[in-house]
Amino acid sequence: MMPSLWMVVAVSAGLGLLVALAGILLMGRLRTRSIGVMMAVVVVVAVAATLAGIVAIIMQMLLEGAVRDFVLVVVAVGGLVGLGVAFVLAKRVVRESKRLVDAVRELPFVAPQGLPAELQTIANTLEEAYARERALEGARRELVAWVSHDLRTPLAGMRAMAEALEDGVVSDTETVARYHGQIKLEVERLSAMVDDLFELSRIHAGALRLSRARIGLTDLVADTLAGAEPLARAKGVVLTAEAAEPVPVEADAGALGRALGNLVVNAIRHTPSDRTVVLRAGVEEGMACLSVTDCCGGIPDEDLPRVFEVAFRGEAARTPTADGGAGLGLAIAQGIVEAHDGLIGVVNEGPGCRFEIRLPLVSG
Repeated sequence: MMPSLWMVVAVSAGLGLLVALAGILLMGRLRTRSIGVMMAVVVVVAVAATLAGIVAIIMQMLLEGAVRDFVLVVVAVGGLVGLGVAFVLAKRVVRESKRLVDAVRELPFVAPQGLPAELQTIANTLEEAYARERALEGARRELVAWVSHDLRTPLAGMRAMAEALEDGVVSDTETVARYHGQIKLEVERLSAMVDDLFELSRIHAGALRLSRARIGLTDLVADTLAGAEPLARAKGVVLTAEAAEPVPVEADAGALGRALGNLVVNAIRHTPSDRTVVLRAGVEEGMACLSVTDCCGGIPDEDLPRVFEVAFRGEAARTPTADGGAGLGLAIAQGIVEAHDGLIGVVNEGPGCRFEIRLPLVSG
């Protein structure tokens, strides 16, 4: 008696489901074992599900005698072939995985080539991550060395002046007042440096909290111009602004103002007297754009990608001066802009360079 098609489907599906559940439970127990073992389990489950269905149908007298034996032999051979292929493939995957592990243990890490696609992606990602980690570690070491030097010099000066005042080495009113004024100036400078370091640490830790509101870049430029005007006047630098139309953005006015202010102060400090620093606000390529153009003499092309790195000091074009700040302003500006989902960059332009901030526009 020939079983119906629906009976064949029901019996095969039921037995296949039972074998599949058993395979899933087995793979759950073997989840920490080799990939080769898990691939072998997959093939065994597939062959077992097929055999179970065939045996069940044979038991329903679909096949008899020699035909039944032939079918069972063919299925068994197919299963063995599948197991063999799975073994070869699993062995290659295990070998390539071991090659990747060995490469990871080598320093510096270089991604091995010729791996399976997924393992190759992991290897390339690891290589990029190791490169970033090495760059960050180098930057941290440079920052520690630079900050240590920058702190040691004013602290030594303040200590010498304090000891002179304490020992009575200086006693005339004019010198005492000058020492007090210099100590106060150095304390303010060190306080500003500590504030910058704290702000930078918050940015790197992802702890920068923004209070976003709809603001206009024209007002932001005006406020920045007013705040930087005394420094520009003292340096003899002409500070101008160009903001023809209102440009609305969703931003933290205080944080974004600090980022723009850092760029302006940096430009003023590196622009010679009687030259000009220009602030511009507008819309370019569908984004709000803030730019600061100076007359610093330009930045070497090889240094342009590193301008925003922490502790980077390009001696050729932007050598720190005696009135320089903590030297972290550009790194802080980058962190603030990126926290606003914006972009910041620098290019050489004319007699100097142009720093540019791009932010998403507010629609409506």
